[in-house]
Amino acid sequence: MPKREDIKKIMIIGSGPIVIGQACEFDYSGTQACKALKFLGYKIVLVNSNPATIMTDPGMADATYIEPLNIERLAQIIEKERPDALLPNLGGQNGLNLSLELARAGILDKFNVMVIGVKLDAIERGEDRIIFKETMNSLGIEVPKSTAIYTVEDAENVALELGYPVVVRPAYTMGGTGGGLVYNAEELRTVVSRGIAASLIGQVLIEESVAGWEELELEVVRDSKNHMITVCFIENVDAMGVHTGDSFCTAPMLTISQELQDKLQDYSYRIVEAIKVIGGTNIQFAHDPKTGRVVVIEINPRTSRSSALASKATGFPIALISAKLAAGLNLDDIPYWKEGTLEKYVPSGDYVVVKFPRWAFEKFRGSKDVLGTQMKAVGEAMSIGKTYKEAFQKAIRSLENGRYGLGFARDYNSRSPEELMMLLKEPSSERQFILYEAIRKGADIQKLYHLTHIKPWFLQQMKELVQLEEEILAFKGKPLADLPDELLSQAKKDGFADRYLSKLLAIPEAEIRARRKSRGIVQGWEPVPVSGVENAFYYYSTYNAPDRTPSSSRRKVMVLGGGPNRIGQGIEFDYCCVHAAFALRDMGIETIMVNCNPETVSTDYDTSDKL
Repeated sequence: MPKREDIKKIMIIGSGPIVIGQACEFDYSGTQACKALKFLGYKIVLVNSNPATIMTDPGMADATYIEPLNIERLAQIIEKERPDALLPNLGGQNGLNLSLELARAGILDKFNVMVIGVKLDAIERGEDRIIFKETMNSLGIEVPKSTAIYTVEDAENVALELGYPVVVRPAYTMGGTGGGLVYNAEELRTVVSRGIAASLIGQVLIEESVAGWEELELEVVRDSKNHMITVCFIENVDAMGVHTGDSFCTAPMLTISQELQDKLQDYSYRIVEAIKVIGGTNIQFAHDPKTGRVVVIEINPRTSRSSALASKATGFPIALISAKLAAGLNLDDIPYWKEGTLEKYVPSGDYVVVKFPRWAFEKFRGSKDVLGTQMKAVGEAMSIGKTYKEAFQKAIRSLENGRYGLGFARDYNSRSPEELMMLLKEPSSERQFILYEAIRKGADIQKLYHLTHIKPWFLQQMKELVQLEEEILAFKGKPLADLPDELLSQAKKDGFADRYLSKLLAIPEAEIRARRKSRGIVQGWEPVPVSGVENAFYYYSTYNAPDRTPSSSRRKVMVLGGGPNRIGQGIEFDYCCVHAAFALRDMGIETIMVNCNPETVSTDYDTSDKL
């Protein structure tokens, strides 16, 4: 194998065609890796089969192959290009699985290719359910009670021992593919058969259910000197039982004690040190608030959907930094915008980020809108606000589904309290809108908590939005001048859109906007500094702070992004937006990018002059 200092050419494996559970976040991470490695002077060989990606642009890598992602074709490309190293952990699960297959087939040894960024046995420790469990046991970190099996018959025996319901988790898959929460032997046989077929090694974990527990995630970065930092603490508002890709979440954690956050960080550092990933790792925990029990659910020794979200939520470009670390730099080599180097990085920021998934059940007639451990979202929107309420309501109206707030959804307002409570028994894409109407009709917060496992703090925030809305509704039919300035100002601070207020008051939106502007109720723009690069920012709007963003007098063009991915619209529009920004920049025109999708290259801090 080549020594690290002899590496001159690095191969990157892309993620292939977009599937549910995998979207443009891997184009984002692959593109970041190409930028970082090219900046450091390496030659790059890129292989991908998806033509809609930025990473497959001819100028991104030194050699780009649009080819099937299988070991036969990869072996041919390796033989031709003779890369010194393979960087597998920026192309999603495909990259990890293919690197393992190349190693097992002897191809990496035959052509003297070093794997960087993640050790091959680390992939097994994170993905092979038996090795994963053994690794956690050796670290003194608890995992859910479980047994890995290879046959349906063995699955039935294990499920009987654990007691239904149980969770089926196939090894080496992404987005919960092939798995699920099952309640009886008939469901088990169906899901296990599917999971064995989906798994790279035909292995499935039968695991005790922790449905209803809190689901918490950490994004951790480690370098070759064993410096470790936590980039982001993510709290899933939906409890265990709903896949993280289908759960809406916040950063930072809003209801988790500092003591528990410290414990999760300690566990995370032990894990990444043991598996020796260089770069970013996503670690998912379940916490039982009743007993205090904490278990590790999953480790992703690669960049992921959560990594892209964490990068945009914090201003820390995880994929870019991970590629630099894999290539030999360390955190103490990279400057931190605050002071010193990234070795001293700590999560900071006086704002709240909310991620809300985008589904497409309407595209599949007859499909059941029920959320579980197998991801069904096709995209997501990210919003930033000074408060949870502001960010939450901004996220709702970023979904581009014709809704501008939590009310006026379907016929929920006309449903009885009993009907609404029945609708809440199973998690669905409509749950937040149903909750809003249930609270409006007097549903008890504790009863809603026991039914949905959404914590009272979040439900109380929603109740306060309902109460404010009811105060505003008292002025419906009256002159707009009667609406107190204080009430209008509070509505904007809590994230109510002008269009939504217009529907509440039955007054034209333009009049609402003119009234608030005349009273000086306008948004400010706040910067988020980017770590690891000098003097870079992106911006978000808020009604809870004055404007702090400078603007130039240069000629400018605003580029509108594609928003959250959905069926019929995906990564191809991000590709178009990015190239528009590049072309305009080459013409000397300042570019302003506006988008709410955190998985995209267009929301990279350096794609446009202003984001």
